[in-house]
Amino acid sequence: MKRRVAVLISGSGSNLQALIDASGSTDYPAEISLAISNRPDAFGLTRAAAAGITTLVVDHKIHQPRRAFEEQIDQALRQAEIEIVCLAGFMRILTSDFVQRWEGRILNIHPSLLPAFKGLNVQQQALDAGAKVSGCTVHIVTADLDDGPILGQATVPVEQDDTARTLAARILKKEHKLYPDCLRAFAAQLEP
Repeated sequence: MKRRVAVLISGSGSNLQALIDASGSTDYPAEISLAISNRPDAFGLTRAAAAGITTLVVDHKIHQPRRAFEEQIDQALRQAEIEIVCLAGFMRILTSDFVQRWEGRILNIHPSLLPAFKGLNVQQQALDAGAKVSGCTVHIVTADLDDGPILGQATVPVEQDDTARTLAARILKKEHKLYPDCLRAFAAQLEP
């Protein structure tokens, strides 16, 4: 039985696409059942629709306060009988109330080797710190930002002539393999 997964996005949806591609395999233990964006212009919605996945926009600018925004998302997840939520470039911080409702069932991909370089602009943070290695992390979401049990990491060397943009591009390629691999392992061991 494939686990029902929702992917929350804010932008291009390249990690969403990686998850869609992986879930197309018959032996993959998860299916992408829903894509939700907080931005109506997110290209990831087009990717999901092209794959026949239900899409939904819950615009954070319209659904105020934040509690109302998260309530709309929670209702959509429950109506779609979602079992796992994957954050993939979702540029909104979830409240502890929302995280508690989905405790142990929300995954995130972050473009650094956590616990180093949390928050935004992490490639520049790595460059500024003189890091020799960077990468990405898939973790279970907790109420603390970019924290929680780590499910997997992938590394890339930091090159001498790297900019935040070139480093981010190399890390993104690793994300596209790591996230599907971690979701596979997580979904396979998830209890009903």
